[in-house]
Amino acid sequence: MAISKKQKTTIVAILVAGALATGAALFLKTGKGGSAHGDDHAHAGEHSHAEEHDDAGHHEEEKRASPGKIVLTPEQRAKTGVTVQVAGPAQVSSGVAFPGEIRFNEDRTAHVVPRLAGVVESVPANIGQQVGKGQVLAVIASSTLSDQRSELLAAQRRLELAQATHDREKKLWEGRISAEQDYLAARAALQEARIAVQNARQKLTAVGAATSATALNRYELRAPFDGMIVEKHISLGEAVAADTNVFTLSDLSSVWAEFVVSAKDLQRVRLGEKVEVRSTAFDGKAQGTVSYVGSLLGEQTRTAKARVTLTNPQGAWRPGLFVTVSVFGATVDVPVAVQAEAIQEVDGQTVVFLEAPDGFVMRAVRPGRANGSVVEIVGGLEAGARYAAANSFVLKAELGKSGVEHSH
Repeated sequence: MAISKKQKTTIVAILVAGALATGAALFLKTGKGGSAHGDDHAHAGEHSHAEEHDDAGHHEEEKRASPGKIVLTPEQRAKTGVTVQVAGPAQVSSGVAFPGEIRFNEDRTAHVVPRLAGVVESVPANIGQQVGKGQVLAVIASSTLSDQRSELLAAQRRLELAQATHDREKKLWEGRISAEQDYLAARAALQEARIAVQNARQKLTAVGAATSATALNRYELRAPFDGMIVEKHISLGEAVAADTNVFTLSDLSSVWAEFVVSAKDLQRVRLGEKVEVRSTAFDGKAQGTVSYVGSLLGEQTRTAKARVTLTNPQGAWRPGLFVTVSVFGATVDVPVAVQAEAIQEVDGQTVVFLEAPDGFVMRAVRPGRANGSVVEIVGGLEAGARYAAANSFVLKAELGKSGVEHSH
């Protein structure tokens, strides 16, 4: 069928109008689609920030949920030297601690005096020197000693004469030549001469002088026993009296740990009670027993003195050193106990550090009786818990450095 020119014009107009409508629709759709896509990105960004905020809050909540936790890698833990033990039953003896001081063992301490007046010729001994029994400490020239040795020599000569006279008179009497009275007189004189010699020797022995010497006035002052010279009050050329304290000698292989006991604690400190002495200046301790408790209380202090005799082969317990003396009572069984070195003080709390998969966690506890090496735990810890024992102070230091908030 033939299409008229008018109809062709109408069809073209319809097609153009449809194309324009289609283009407008596509433009509108594209604009809306871009806006929607942008909204999706915005919502996604908001969701991402929300998730980050939630994660940060979660980590912060975890941190607050684990106060006092110390995270350590296996390598860090090995470097600290911390050892882990298991809390459990133990035997603990209740005790009480007293402040004390190391002093000289007065039974093994001597104030050396010359016992003879004179002038010092030499002083081979020095303060702080270890000397042996009989070793010469000083040499003194003494006129008194010269007189005593001269007396001994004269007595010995008289004894020799009396012995010869006695022997002669005895032979004459046995031969019926002289009277018995002469023999008896000679025998009496011999006995008196022997007594004089013995007396002169004892005078020299009493002052510690030898009965013979190259010089009659030479007096050698010697150490009465093995020990250390802790005081020296003598010098070359000095004139000393017989009772001058020129040396103080002490055998430091044995010392006293002295402490004072109040009236209320006297029933807990008895002779023979076991004690532990700890130094406040170094990591040292020693075991012993109470060797003396005073019977009287001081008028001013109302306390009694007590002491422990300690062996001191290495000389570590020096007189003047402050110590803590723990006196232990009867031993009892407790259900939960830890090593004393595991106990630490943090912010006024008594704590131990429990083992965790990635480190240690602080745990507040209530200690009970203690005997110096083991401490009873009456609250905050159960038997079987694994805790840091040796070197637990390292964990306390790490806790302070990390700035972790401590729970109270």
